[in-house]
Amino acid sequence: MPRLGLRPSTAVYNALIAASVRAGAVDAAYLKFQQMPADGCRPDCFTYNSLVHGVCRRGIVDEALRLVRQMEGEGIRPNVFTYTILVDGFCNAGRVEEAIRVLDRMKEKGVAPSEATYRTIVHGVFRCLERDMAYIMLSEWLSHEPTVHQSACQTVLYCLSKKGMAKEAVEFAKTISTRGYLLDSTAFGTVISCALKCLEMSDLCELLDSFIKNGGNPGFDVYIMVIKSLLNCKNFPKANHYLWHMVSKGVLSSVMSYNMVIDCFIKAGALDKAEEIVKGMQEKGFLPNLVTFNTLISGYSKSGNIHNAKVVLKMLMEHGFMPDIITFTSLIDGLCHTHQLDDAIVCFHEMAEWGVRPNVQTYNVLMHALCSAGHVNRAIDLLNKMKTDGISPDAYSFNALILSFCRMRMVDKAQNIFNSMVRFGVVPDNCTYNSLIKALCGQRRVSEAKKILLAREHNGCSTSNNQSYWSIVCALTKMGHFSEAGELMNKCLSRNVELSCGSNQSIESAVAVQVVNA
Repeated sequence: MPRLGLRPSTAVYNALIAASVRAGAVDAAYLKFQQMPADGCRPDCFTYNSLVHGVCRRGIVDEALRLVRQMEGEGIRPNVFTYTILVDGFCNAGRVEEAIRVLDRMKEKGVAPSEATYRTIVHGVFRCLERDMAYIMLSEWLSHEPTVHQSACQTVLYCLSKKGMAKEAVEFAKTISTRGYLLDSTAFGTVISCALKCLEMSDLCELLDSFIKNGGNPGFDVYIMVIKSLLNCKNFPKANHYLWHMVSKGVLSSVMSYNMVIDCFIKAGALDKAEEIVKGMQEKGFLPNLVTFNTLISGYSKSGNIHNAKVVLKMLMEHGFMPDIITFTSLIDGLCHTHQLDDAIVCFHEMAEWGVRPNVQTYNVLMHALCSAGHVNRAIDLLNKMKTDGISPDAYSFNALILSFCRMRMVDKAQNIFNSMVRFGVVPDNCTYNSLIKALCGQRRVSEAKKILLAREHNGCSTSNNQSYWSIVCALTKMGHFSEAGELMNKCLSRNVELSCGSNQSIESAVAVQVVNA
C-alpha cells in the first residue's frame, strides 16, 4: 500500500486487530497495534477494547489493566465496553473482589454500567464462588448501592433459582422490595417458582397479594402456578379468588389460556367449576375449541361420570367439531373404569366409522381393562391386532399381559410374553422385571429369576429402590440358602440399592438374613 501512496487508516487497523483477536492470534494483534504509529495511525477506544478483550480471554488480566491505564495516559477515555470486558476478565480469573472494584472505578469515571455489565458481574461471582458465599457477597454489594439496579436484581434471582436456592431467592426479593423496587412479571415469576418450594401456601399467597397491592401485574404463568398449588392443597376458595383476578384483569386472553385453567380444575376434581369457567369464557367472547371439550370429556371419564362425558361429546359435535383420537380414548378409558367393557369395545370399533385410527394408548387402555376382567386371551388377540395394524406396542402393552399371567401363577406364559417383548424390540421396564422376578421367586425358580436380574442390569434399568433383589433374597432364605442370601444382600448394600420388603413378603426371611449378617 505505501508503494501506491496509500496508508492504512485507524479503521483498517481496528478491523485487522479485531479479526486477529477473534482468531485467537493475540500476538499478531499486538504486532499490528505496534505498527500503527509508523503509519501515522492513532489507536482509539475500539483498538484498545479489542486488545483488552484478547488478553482477558487468555487470562492475562493484569496486562488488560495495564492497557487500560495506557489508553487513559494517551487521553483515550475507556467506555462501558472496556470496563465490562475487564469485569468479565477478573471474574474468569477468580478475582471477584477486583471485578467489583472495577465496577466502582467506572462509576467514579462517570461511565454508567450497562445491563450487560451487571449480568457479567453477577454471573461471574456465582461462577467463581461457592453459592452461599456468592449470595452473601452480592447481597452486601447491592446493599451499598444507592439505587437498586433492575438487571443486577433479576440476574441474582435467576442465579439463585438455577442454583436451587429457593429460600434465598424469596429472601432477596423481600429485601429489595423494602427499598421500593418492584419486580417485573418475569422476575416475580422466578420468585414464585422458588417460593413454591420453600413457603407454606399462606405465605405464598401473602407474597402474591403484597406484589399486587404494590402495583405489580402478575402474568399468566404466575397465576397458573399458584392456582395449581392451591388446587393440589384443595384450597378451592383461594384458587377461585385468583381466578377472579385473572378474569377481571384480562390475564385470560385466549382460548388456550382458558383451556389450561380448565384443565387445572378438572385434575383437582372440580368439574362443576370447570363447566362454570367454560360458560364464563363464552360470555367473554371466547368459543370453546376441540381441546376444551376433550379436556371436559377426559375429566368426566376419569371420574366415572360417563353420562356427562357423553353430554359433552354431543356439545362437541353441535359446535361443529369431530371427535378425534383423544376423544375416543378418553371415552373408552371411562367406560373401562366403570366396568362397561362391552360398550368400550363397541366404542373402539366405532372409531373406524369416524375415520379415527386407534393409537398405542387406545389399545393399552382396552388391554389393561381386559386383563383386569380376566379376559387375557382377548387381550392377546388385541395385541396381535395392534401389530397387524402397524401400531408398535410399548412396555405398558406387554406389562398388562405379563402381570396378569404372573398373578394367575402362569409364569411360563408370562416368560413367553417377555421373550416376545424382547424379540419385538421393546425394552422392558422396572414393572416388567419386578413382576416376572417376583413370580419366579414365588415358585422357587431362583436361578431363572437371577438370569432375569442380570438381564435387567445389562439393559441399564434402574436398580435403586426396587423389590426384585428382595424377592430373590426372600426366596433364598425360604429355601435355606442363607449364605447366598446374605451375599446378595451385601452386594445390594454396596451398590446403594434400597431394599424394601413388600407387605406380602415374609418377615421370617428378613430376620433370617439379619442373623446371617450379624
